[in-house]
Amino acid sequence: MKAITIPRFGDADVLRLDEVEIPEPGPGQVAIDVAYAGANFAEILYRQGLADVPLPFVPGIEVSGRVRALGPGVEGLRVGQPVAALTIVDSGGYAEVVVTSAELVAPLDGYALELGVAAALPSNSTTAFLVLDRVARIEPGESVLVHAAAGGVGSQLGQAARLLGAGRVVGAVGSPAKVEAARAFGYDEVVLREEAAEAGRFDVVVDMVGGAARRGSLDLLAPMGRMVVMGNASGARDVGIPANELWLTNKTVSGFNLAAFSAAFPETAGQALRRVVAGAASGELRVRVESLRLEQAAQAHRRIESGRTTGKLVLEVERH
Repeated sequence: MKAITIPRFGDADVLRLDEVEIPEPGPGQVAIDVAYAGANFAEILYRQGLADVPLPFVPGIEVSGRVRALGPGVEGLRVGQPVAALTIVDSGGYAEVVVTSAELVAPLDGYALELGVAAALPSNSTTAFLVLDRVARIEPGESVLVHAAAGGVGSQLGQAARLLGAGRVVGAVGSPAKVEAARAFGYDEVVLREEAAEAGRFDVVVDMVGGAARRGSLDLLAPMGRMVVMGNASGARDVGIPANELWLTNKTVSGFNLAAFSAAFPETAGQALRRVVAGAASGELRVRVESLRLEQAAQAHRRIESGRTTGKLVLEVERH
């Protein structure tokens, strides 16, 4: 089958369209004929060598498509069934066929949901609900600040906060060009990142930017506020957070990594995925999707790295 591989670590130009062996599902697993694969910042980290993966490596943490085969012990799914799936534990989604745990698969039967849209949900939308519900433990009426609000996961966090009962929901973006894009995803207010300090105090702050934004976010927390760290898109050096400061100000800092969570708690991750699929199908959750061809994976990576993307990029996959 055809797949995009990372033969060596480096910039986007190292990505290569190759012929690789078709994977077979093991116990508790499902093989999926991929229709679309989401393009994410996580796959850039794999490509750069910032995550420990064996080479050559097929990236791809989320897909949509149809069930190709069921491994031993799998129930509740059938061959030919349209599905969305998290493939984040072992990756492999930039390919014509991928294998993942059956617990990380969401059936699309009965939903008027295009496969291109469905491929944009498993990573970002699932993350949004897990971060706010399970990690930040948001309470009705609380205020939320989301960094990178116009990006793939940022566009979902604002909507998830609203669906979970948040009061004031504010997005922060890195440039004026992204303000209107973020507003379209339901934020009450959108501010430039360097102006976030003027937006008041928040019960919950979600930071995937790092660097100065991370340090500043801690200062924006109200007493008993919670900051969730889930990325370092700025590429800045790690920011130390003094434990005594947390103790003296009644603040909490937590981390969230979808890959580690999905590996440890696949049933919970799968439940969240099925919840967002239903939300997207009902119109409660909106996602803006742009499709590129699988062989344009390098272009997708460059666009994500540029910081100029809004919404979600997906890669269209076809069998030849």
